[in-house]
Amino acid sequence: MKGKESLDRRDFLKKASVAGLGALAASRVAAPLFALEGSPAEKMVVGVMGLNGRGMVPARAFARGANTTVAYLCDVDSTVLGKAVAEITPLQATPPKGVVDFRRMLEDKTVDAIVIATPDHWHAPATILALDAGKHVYVEKPSGHNAREDELIVAAARKHSKLHVQLGTQARSGPHFIEVLQAIRGGQIGAPYLARAWYANTRTGIGKGKVVPVPATLDYELWQGPAPRTPYRDNIIHYNWHWFTNWGTGEICNNGTHEIDVGRWILGVDYPTSVVSTGGRFHYADDWQFPDTQEATFVFDGDKSIIWQGQSCNGLDLYGRSRGTAVLGTNGSVVVDRDGYVVYDLKNKIVKQVTAAPKGDALNTVGDDWLTQLHLDNFTSAVRTGTKLTAPIEDGAKTGMLCHLGTISHQVGRKLTTDPKTGHILRDDEAAKLWSREYDPRWKPVV
Repeated sequence: MKGKESLDRRDFLKKASVAGLGALAASRVAAPLFALEGSPAEKMVVGVMGLNGRGMVPARAFARGANTTVAYLCDVDSTVLGKAVAEITPLQATPPKGVVDFRRMLEDKTVDAIVIATPDHWHAPATILALDAGKHVYVEKPSGHNAREDELIVAAARKHSKLHVQLGTQARSGPHFIEVLQAIRGGQIGAPYLARAWYANTRTGIGKGKVVPVPATLDYELWQGPAPRTPYRDNIIHYNWHWFTNWGTGEICNNGTHEIDVGRWILGVDYPTSVVSTGGRFHYADDWQFPDTQEATFVFDGDKSIIWQGQSCNGLDLYGRSRGTAVLGTNGSVVVDRDGYVVYDLKNKIVKQVTAAPKGDALNTVGDDWLTQLHLDNFTSAVRTGTKLTAPIEDGAKTGMLCHLGTISHQVGRKLTTDPKTGHILRDDEAAKLWSREYDPRWKPVV
């Protein structure tokens, strides 16, 4: 084995600096003077929306940050909200306010930025409303519940061009991912032509839900928000909404967004010319409405392709990893994930191996890791000092659109031909109808 290296937290500052990202970590050490419009203090004032899982990660980070403070915590479940306020309060000088309705955060002119970690059907509508209220936004993936929302969220960001919108695809801030990108563009594996992205878990079934009374602690009306109204069922909240088309976007958007985004980034492609998906719900006979086993292929101009392999219920690893992205080139290959990367020659011999950090739990649904911290640091630095975002929504939404096209192909059961300039579906009216969705008219997103 040649070229074995280690890239731990002490090394990433040097690596990031080479990639022009030294400000990511520096923003948490030095606090240059700045003035945010509407902010009465030097600290960036943040509100966090959605606290039952992923949202607590940025809440903790911003509460502990040298240049940030959490003014509001928001959740539609009062039990979840109470626990979050109790946890965050000791982490900063001023206790955060707990609110059920996120509009209370938007009305407060002292709030600079909003974090959106809600179910997927709220991502784009809440982002648009936050931008209209003059707030910067950190929105977790996916960028939209459907392909039309990917267009709307970008249109809103362009309309409010002085505000920053960061998508929560944290690999974009990872020094070892940037190092791989630079190596490949420098010719390390020749001309790259295929990216294979995968995720393998052992999720269990969700059963057949029953209509039951709404828990007294839950504002189910506000939870539904933009989605068409349905009775409350006992197998949806707080996690299984991922697998229902009314609110979720399936595994391809839930986790595939990360790995597909790395492949698209490295190959340097935007929208495909064709998309085809195969698979199904094979493991359980339950209410799950997306495939638990899926293979989607995206073909791009210039003879490049991305293949997504989703295994929600079978944890067979690929390349010894439960998730990751492999890039094949004319002179070699690279396999990269959150823990590091390996470069191979054409005969499968290891040319270089880098360990990026102590190995983590790649299947952790909360995702509290060092890459997330770097990504949040980048967002903070962009808002405070104008640092360039590593995952601006205008680019990130392109990956979201790819994922939605994979879902549409699966739903109609055939290959889609798409416009490489816009991603729009060509000559297939049935598939094109799935580009958007029906909304509760009170919350329909408008730019």
